[in-house]
Amino acid sequence: MIYKRSSALFAEAERVIPGGVNSPVRAFKGVGGTPIFVKEAKGAYLYDEDGNRLIDYINSWGPMVLGHAYQPVVDAVIEKAKKGTSFGMPTEIETKIAELAVSMVPNIDKIRFVNSGTEACMSAVRLARGYTNKDKIIKFAGCYHGHSDSFLIQAGSGASTFGTPNSPGVTKGTAKDTLLARYNDIENVKQLIEANPNEIACIIIEPVAGNMGCVPPKEGFLQALRELCDANNILLVFDEVMTGFRLAKGGAQELYNIEADIVCFGKVIGGGLPVGAFAAREEIMNYLAPVGPVYQAGTLSGNPLAMAAGLAMLTELNNDAEVFNRLNEKTEYLHTGIANVLNKNKVVHTINRVGSMISVHFDKDAVIDLETAANGNNDRFKKFFHGLLHEGIYIAPSAFETWFITDALSYEDLDYTINAINNVAKTL
Repeated sequence: MIYKRSSALFAEAERVIPGGVNSPVRAFKGVGGTPIFVKEAKGAYLYDEDGNRLIDYINSWGPMVLGHAYQPVVDAVIEKAKKGTSFGMPTEIETKIAELAVSMVPNIDKIRFVNSGTEACMSAVRLARGYTNKDKIIKFAGCYHGHSDSFLIQAGSGASTFGTPNSPGVTKGTAKDTLLARYNDIENVKQLIEANPNEIACIIIEPVAGNMGCVPPKEGFLQALRELCDANNILLVFDEVMTGFRLAKGGAQELYNIEADIVCFGKVIGGGLPVGAFAAREEIMNYLAPVGPVYQAGTLSGNPLAMAAGLAMLTELNNDAEVFNRLNEKTEYLHTGIANVLNKNKVVHTINRVGSMISVHFDKDAVIDLETAANGNNDRFKKFFHGLLHEGIYIAPSAFETWFITDALSYEDLDYTINAINNVAKTL
């Protein structure tokens, strides 16, 4: 495929945007080459500025559960835009989508809308600290909760070591309140709690990790976290920015039958528009201003365009009893096909899958955390990525990102993808 126009656009962008992109992974630093500039998208396909059609397996990093430019969502946004794009005042549609979301998700009574997943997670942690009157949090290496200062922390050495910043601009004072645990390692979490008695406000986790590839929780891991939190007066925060309204109507809480204290949303809840939310039981949410002491605000929070898109998307998901079964079946079909062709071509690999999230790791061992995810053959992944791109298939330009499946994918698309992976596997 030819990407002359994308290359020219990237050169123009680099002159006025840092790195030529507004989010780092888009720059292709993990795979090399020049980013693809998208002109439009429909259903399961992207159309780039050079006129190429690509089968899309990132789907705006998750929200396009029903495909790009899904007509009910588009119609809802257009009609709402005709009446104004933002007011900074309450609107009826905010209540409607709140009522629908609360009805779909277990164990939440109230929800507050924000403008991104980052903002949702940042606000959830502030709420947890205010509610418990404790300062420290536990997060897991490899789980991404946005770029808020508290979350940009890398591991120290030893179970009780405080985190250190891994981005300039994050202060040591902020970092000292963030403790880093190993994903899927409950003993490590216990050690952190024991080393910091009565100091931890919350444990925040992606119940299915999506930023070290797709990494499922080990059997019993989430339940053990729940029990630890209950025993130590710690709030359990599920970051369901990726998994919410994708793995099931009620997200990972429903899928794993685990109740979190606070749940963060994004992606799907806005139907592709910038939006996030966090939700909890009434006694926790009532700690938020204006009824409680924890301050959180946003001029564009609950703006009518995002609310219209989100309401249309959630309505479709709520009314379609089979959508999650279809997503699961398509993803399982793809999983089986990829495994077959990689095995046939003797390509060492591991595939992780939960629902409609899936990732391919070029390593023979199980991928259960950030350390094992990092063992994959990244040079092989780069060849894999560019080989698929040449075949007209777009996956995440990083070995540490999950793929997201959309219901708009046909089985013909899946068969084409499997055949393309077979072609690429011969070169790996």
